[in-house]
Amino acid sequence: MNLERKIKIIKRKRIEDSRGWFLKVINGFEENLPQFTGEIYLTMATPNQTKGCHFHNKANEWFTLLEGNCLVKLFDLGTNERLEIILEADNPQTLYVPNNIAHCFINLNDNSNFLLLAYTDQLYDPADTIIFNDFDKPFSNDRILNK
Repeated sequence: MNLERKIKIIKRKRIEDSRGWFLKVINGFEENLPQFTGEIYLTMATPNQTKGCHFHNKANEWFTLLEGNCLVKLFDLGTNERLEIILEADNPQTLYVPNNIAHCFINLNDNSNFLLLAYTDQLYDPADTIIFNDFDKPFSNDRILNK
C-alpha cells in the first residue's frame, strides 16, 4: 500500500461566533484510535470575551493555554468553593478540571486573542454540558492562583 493510501486527511469544522472560534481536533470516532479516546479541541477567544461557563456531570477536562493569557473562574458544586486561576501561555501549565466543577475562561486582554487546547475524557453529550452563570456574583472566599 502506498503512502497516500496509508494516511488520512480528515476534514474539520471550525465554529465561529463574536467571541472567537472552536475547533474539535479529535472527536473520538477517528479510525485507528485506542479502544477509547475522548475528544481534543481548540478554542479561541477574542479580546475581552468569555468562553465556557458550564459544568459537566460526567466529563473531566484538561486545559492548556497555547497563546495569550486568561482568567479561569472555578466553582465546586459540591462545596460551593470558588477559585480563580491565571493561565499564561508564557508559563505553560495544564489545568485539570474534574466533573461537577463549573469553569469559565475570560480573555482579559484588550488587543489579543487567547488559544486554549483541551482534552475531555468523554464524547460530546449536550446533556452533560450544563450552563452555569453564577460567576458574576462576588466571590466571598476569593483565592487567586498564579498571580
